[in-house]
Amino acid sequence: MNNHPSPSPLTSPNLDSTTKVTDMDMDSLVHCASYLSLQDIANMAISCKFLNRVVYSDSIWRRLFRERWPQQEPHIMSQTSGARESYLARYIALQQFKFVDPRVCNIHMGAKSSDLLFSKNSIIFSQGTSIQILSIDKLLEGSASLFSLNGHRARITSMRLFPLKETSLFRNVTQINENVLVTSSCDHSIRLWWKGSCQRCFRGHNGPVTILSDKLLGDGTGKVFASGGEDSTVRLWSLNSSGKRGQHALKATLYGHEKPLVLMCVSGHNPSLIASMSKDSKVRVWDTTISSDRSSCCVGITSVPGVPFGMKCHDSLLYIAAGSSFGAVDLRTMKTAFRTSTNQAKLFSFDVMPSKFLACTGGVGIAMLWDIRRSTGTGDADVMAELDGHVGPVTHLHVDPYKIVTGGPEDPCVNIWDTETGNLTNCLSCSNLDGAGCYGMAADGFRIVTAGCSQDECVLTFRDFNNAVCSGSFSENVNGSKFWCPSTSGNTDDELDS
Repeated sequence: MNNHPSPSPLTSPNLDSTTKVTDMDMDSLVHCASYLSLQDIANMAISCKFLNRVVYSDSIWRRLFRERWPQQEPHIMSQTSGARESYLARYIALQQFKFVDPRVCNIHMGAKSSDLLFSKNSIIFSQGTSIQILSIDKLLEGSASLFSLNGHRARITSMRLFPLKETSLFRNVTQINENVLVTSSCDHSIRLWWKGSCQRCFRGHNGPVTILSDKLLGDGTGKVFASGGEDSTVRLWSLNSSGKRGQHALKATLYGHEKPLVLMCVSGHNPSLIASMSKDSKVRVWDTTISSDRSSCCVGITSVPGVPFGMKCHDSLLYIAAGSSFGAVDLRTMKTAFRTSTNQAKLFSFDVMPSKFLACTGGVGIAMLWDIRRSTGTGDADVMAELDGHVGPVTHLHVDPYKIVTGGPEDPCVNIWDTETGNLTNCLSCSNLDGAGCYGMAADGFRIVTAGCSQDECVLTFRDFNNAVCSGSFSENVNGSKFWCPSTSGNTDDELDS
């Protein structure tokens, strides 16, 4: 018999009542949000209208401004605009290098450098058979020293950074954000580097290895990377193989190309698909989930006119640049989405920013911006903006949501352009060598490194704009936009990086 009385309706808990975040008052939510990271705040802003109003509070953005640029806090106090607007304006201006007083460091390299990469707080580049690693912290302290990785016996052809967590070297969560460096060489080998030494050596190509995939293939566990070589094969390698010599790392060899491989990229809509391109401008698409080591893995074939020099994947589109034209192929149907011819006899570089609907090509003395939304079918198209003023071919391009960076080996400067307007925001010397051209370039957020080389010498010039304060004069003398109309892309909050 149950002797406990039944709870009355007045004392029984209301199982349907819940407390929501939006039930809190605005001041309490603003106080809680002040402890969040910039990425968390950006996520909060797009969750609902109520929380969007919360994260517009000046106190949140003053704290973010103070943490990122403590020396500039008096500047924000004097602004008539809100703290959020001041933060975003400075963030975008720094991304576009609109300042004349960045922190600048030069280091003399001797031999020419190529394949420049940023890896967190390091700069990585190749010199012949060696890989050089430069600590940015030590460089800024004035005690720059190079750490060399030696092991290849012939010229290094490609370098890629892949997540450590996808390899057998991963041990615990403290290593979750670390990367390994993978390099290919004309000595027929591929090497995996971590903690200053070679951890794996992959062999299997019957000739120089010319290219590595830009990303890992597959999802979940057991991801692989791909390589292409002068033996006209595509080979798939596991990063989970153990042993110094990478025994059993070769998972498949894909045949079908008749000429050496020059370009390779992983599909955006299906991480198991990879596109490869050979010197004869023939493109093959491979499905790496098919259990075969012969040509049956090939699920699509196409070709383009001209000598290939650029290839990028975004979603289901494969963007290809060759000869004097560029275009896109839909990987789902292998049909040409568009192909655009230029008025240049030859193009030298190519990059694409699909989120801004922009493509950029480098020609002689000029780089050209294209609106890929206006490219349909095949034939000539009107250039969206001409980024002129260069000397010689524009062989180096960098495109991100804020800026386009252009340069070439005959040009002593690299130019910075605003992706929203196509206008010049800055012009940076490649190095402190007289008459040196740009032979290498890498940009990452507020930082840029260039390799300026003359006939006998090469100098790396590193610039960090994070604490710059003096605005340049380029944008002050420009009215309007080079474009047909300004871009109307999404909310700035979505583009911020933490």
